Amino acid sequence: MAKTPKNIAIVGSGLVGSLLALYLRKAGHSITVFDRRPDIRNVQFSGRSINLAMSNRGWKSLRAVGIEDEIKKIAIPLDKRAMHVVGQPLYFQKYGKDGEAIWSISRGVLNRRMIDLAEEAGVEFRFEEKVWDVDLPNAKIFTGETEKGVWEEYDYDVIFGCDGAFSRVRHKMQRRSRFDYSQEFIDVGYKELTIPANADGTHKLDKHSFHIWPRGKFMFIAMPNLDGSFTCTLFLPFEGEVSFESIKTKEDAKKFFTTYFPNVMQDIENLTQDFFSNPTSAMVTIKCYPWTYWDKVALVGDSAHAIVPFYGQGMNAGFEDIYVLCELLDNSYNDWSSAFEAYQELRKPNADAIAELSYRNFMEMSSKTADPKFLLQKKIERRFSEKYPDKWIPSYSRVTFSEGSYAEALAIGDAQERIMKQIMQMPQIEEKWDSQEVEQRILEQL
Repeated sequence: MAKTPKNIAIVGSGLVGSLLALYLRKAGHSITVFDRRPDIRNVQFSGRSINLAMSNRGWKSLRAVGIEDEIKKIAIPLDKRAMHVVGQPLYFQKYGKDGEAIWSISRGVLNRRMIDLAEEAGVEFRFEEKVWDVDLPNAKIFTGETEKGVWEEYDYDVIFGCDGAFSRVRHKMQRRSRFDYSQEFIDVGYKELTIPANADGTHKLDKHSFHIWPRGKFMFIAMPNLDGSFTCTLFLPFEGEVSFESIKTKEDAKKFFTTYFPNVMQDIENLTQDFFSNPTSAMVTIKCYPWTYWDKVALVGDSAHAIVPFYGQGMNAGFEDIYVLCELLDNSYNDWSSAFEAYQELRKPNADAIAELSYRNFMEMSSKTADPKFLLQKKIERRFSEKYPDKWIPSYSRVTFSEGSYAEALAIGDAQERIMKQIMQMPQIEEKWDSQEVEQRILEQL
């Protein structure tokens, strides 16, 4: 049975929208992408980004559409964390087994490349065209200069909402009966900062590490770029004694960096300037259901499941949505309705699981990574998993270096945590952490 080419609109030209456009175009469909913003290829970056961490799921999705090698040219592999803990020398934590790494990519650089690749494949992009309304049953979209002005009407066979956490397409779906929706902001905001390259273009910090300065209720991270700079992100409460609210002047900012991040002092001028020129952004978890409307409309990526960025899985989860969706479409021939139904049923539990894991990872990165008890627990887990790789895969590796489901990673991670709670309560665990007795106890619990 031959597949019928569809006339498809995608709302949103971000990473998920441009990759979905590429997939569907290569499957023979006619694709138009609408975005209310200007073409990112013609604008200066806005200082609102956290560098992306591409992991196995993301690479698998790019490989399936033939662009993995192209994207690897603009990415840097990071095989470890570099921990900058107060009062301790710099130390490193390997992410996984040898050869396992996450890849640092600038969001803006990647988005520009993806739009280029989609255009080369024949996708049409319509920038600065604002979508104000969507007729769900008839797959029509309405665009115009203003919400109250004259609108242009477009007819399509299918519409995809890839327009982010505050999706216009989802907003229209929310008005329908029995549509579940929740949003939850955390009381921590983030601000993008930069550590520039050395004069000779080299990196000031180790370029194959994800740098973390954990400080309890707040933290600073840095990820490398190809030009020798680091994109840094400061995560800090909005209000309170040490917060964005409490830093009002350049002197306040200098004092803050000097007190909490003394080893970035060489870039203090740069950091304080960025602090006041770049916006402070909020972070939100959004959950909703259903993600589809008949065989006409579907939400993909953040528009269906926005998460906080602390597992580096927002983009990877969105790319995995596309991989799963397009595989289902491939196998269902012309039955888009059953493919959409299967897509949301498969992906919703995994989206909820990675939302939970991401929130927990903030607690881990900001406070626990400097806690000796937590570090000892991780050491025991690592030693056990090296000896019994078939019996124990750490949660981080399950999420980042495997393609197993997020829901399974969460469930197995919780079971492992229950075991480790008991192990950490064993008498003299600090002395006998690598003993036969500890190993035997874990095996019994498993």
